[in-house]
Amino acid sequence: MQLPSDDMTPVVHRLKRAQGQLAGVLRMLEEGRDCEDVVTQLAAVSRALDRAGFAIVASGMRQCMVEEDNTLDVAKMEKLFLALA
Repeated sequence: MQLPSDDMTPVVHRLKRAQGQLAGVLRMLEEGRDCEDVVTQLAAVSRALDRAGFAIVASGMRQCMVEEDNTLDVAKMEKLFLALA
């Protein structure tokens, strides 16, 4: 199944932001920054990645439900959601 590019534009932007945040976390570690600051930023990266993943899965589900020739593979969707859990 091909994901619609219109749905993926915000996901790509979110992932690029997460990439920048992760680079910031690495810099913080190299600079010896406070543990609490590092963990806070790392949590933000993790949330951004989770949200991107959920958006991708939701887009796939929506596409399967709209297109007549596609059938929603519940087990596959459940596996994808659990991979993000």
